[in-house]
Parts: sequence; C-alpha cells; structure tokens
Amino acid sequence: RKKILILAANPKGTDRLRLDEEVKQIDIGLRLATQRDRFELHQRWAVTSDDVRRALLEIEPQIVHFCGHGTGESGLAIEDQTGRVQLLPTKALANLLALFPHCLECVVLNACYSEVQ
Repeated sequence: RKKILILAANPKGTDRLRLDEEVKQIDIGLRLATQRDRFELHQRWAVTSDDVRRALLEIEPQIVHFCGHGTGESGLAIEDQTGRVQLLPTKALANLLALFPHCLECVVLNACYSEVQ
C-alpha cells in the first residue's frame, strides 16, 4: 500500500485557510476510488519542523502533500512551539526530503509561491 502523508499548517497570525476542507476532499476522493485499498492516508496538523521530520521517519510515505502558506524564496510557513510562523527554508526542505529516496515518489506543495520549492 502506498502511504500518503498530509502535512498541514496554518500558523497564528496568518490568513485562515480551509485546510480541513482540502484534506476532507482528498479523503473522500480516496474513499471513492476503485483502488482505494492501495492507499493509506496519514495526517499531521499544525506541523512544526520536528513534526515533519518525525512523520517522515515514522511513516516513510511514498507521497507527501503539504497544505498551508508559502512565502516563495523564504520557504513554507509551518509552526513553532507556540503556533506562530516558523519558516521551513527551501534548502532545509530539500535536504530533508533527499533523505528518503528509498520511499518518496511524489511531493505536492499546495501553498502560495511554492513553485520555488
């Protein structure tokens, strides 16, 4: 079974995103798919950098889907320990994902200005 890891963050002080609706639609789509038994959906909410690292190590997903805010060159907006914005720089994200060539097949970044990543 292919494991899909959804990483969601909507830090305090940022515009509210309907991340729950996005994840709900992904879940519904998988449940209705004819080959739904080939996928396993995992979710992590209000992610910090430690959460991202731990989830990747624990789950070893084939697909990672990030939903949240992006800042372009500065990186993705995840959360710090108090729920405020902490940027995950592009290089740090790339270095982290490069540690999983044995399992990672696809990364989806649903965040503004994420083309840089």
